[in-house]
Amino acid sequence: MSQGSSQRPHRVAVIVDEGTNPFEVGVATELFGLPRPELGLPGPLYEVTLCAPAPEIRMNHGFFTLTGVRGLDAVAEADTLVVPGRPDNVVPRGPDVLDAIRRAHARGARVVSFCTGTFALAEAGLLDGRRAATHWRWTDCFRRLHPRVLLEPDVLFVDEGGLLTAAGSAAALDLGLYIWRRDHGAEIANHVSRRLVFAAHRDGGQRQFVERPVPEVRDESLAPLLAWAQERLDEPLTVADLAARARVSPATLHRRFRAQLGTTPLAWLTGERVGVACRLIERGEERLDVVAARSGLGTAGNLRTRLRRVTGLSPSAYRRRFGGGGGEALGS
Repeated sequence: MSQGSSQRPHRVAVIVDEGTNPFEVGVATELFGLPRPELGLPGPLYEVTLCAPAPEIRMNHGFFTLTGVRGLDAVAEADTLVVPGRPDNVVPRGPDVLDAIRRAHARGARVVSFCTGTFALAEAGLLDGRRAATHWRWTDCFRRLHPRVLLEPDVLFVDEGGLLTAAGSAAALDLGLYIWRRDHGAEIANHVSRRLVFAAHRDGGQRQFVERPVPEVRDESLAPLLAWAQERLDEPLTVADLAARARVSPATLHRRFRAQLGTTPLAWLTGERVGVACRLIERGEERLDVVAARSGLGTAGNLRTRLRRVTGLSPSAYRRRFGGGGGEALGS
């Protein structure tokens, strides 16, 4: 769905099961259920429905009971089904919940799990032979219960086409913004992330657990360096340049990026440049060499390679989908 789509809102159903974690239900409604007048669009892009297998559902630890939501019949209308996590993962899900998940997947709906919601997708048999992510604390338990699933224990989220799994509660925000980006482009996803006051893009392959040791000096935060680099992405910045700006060795900078961001300086720099390229294309820049130069990706060939690796689309396909016009001048 492009930015200028006049289609009906994309329907999102969120299954609230017995013991479901409230935070992840909140993440789903915050991401996809709120009005977004800041986007300046004629209508909402998503429409959220909470549904449950019973009229009253006791949430995690009995903090409150959810009532007045739709039954599982709402799943049949959903374009995307979200399955939040719960702490009692060794207790099987109800057959009605598992059947609703299976039927949604069988008819082509996108199925998304947050945190330990991955257990429900695995119980439904959707993940056998597929990659998946879940919370690091439940890795051993998950592998014991679901040995046929290709669990990736140290990533934020995994995209297996119509099956997407997030590793934890905060990673659910990363996956949600990733879905916004894939559905509507980088520009709109950035608006959503700013409203959330959350990082616009953390790659799914980043580590779940990021060590933040007490710094030996007063402030070793990378924030000033990142802000400095983001203003100069069109320049031929290298990792050595970043290290020199931070007044540390490249090896020390690499360790700090790993500790604070869970990625490498080069991967962060490339990701930021691809983000700039996406926004330029969305805003109507048709000249591929100009996009490559202004984003710091250098050549049209490198731009094509990087954009396809991140978005799965060529520059012309990306512009047709998110730029509101044809893309012949961008090449393929």
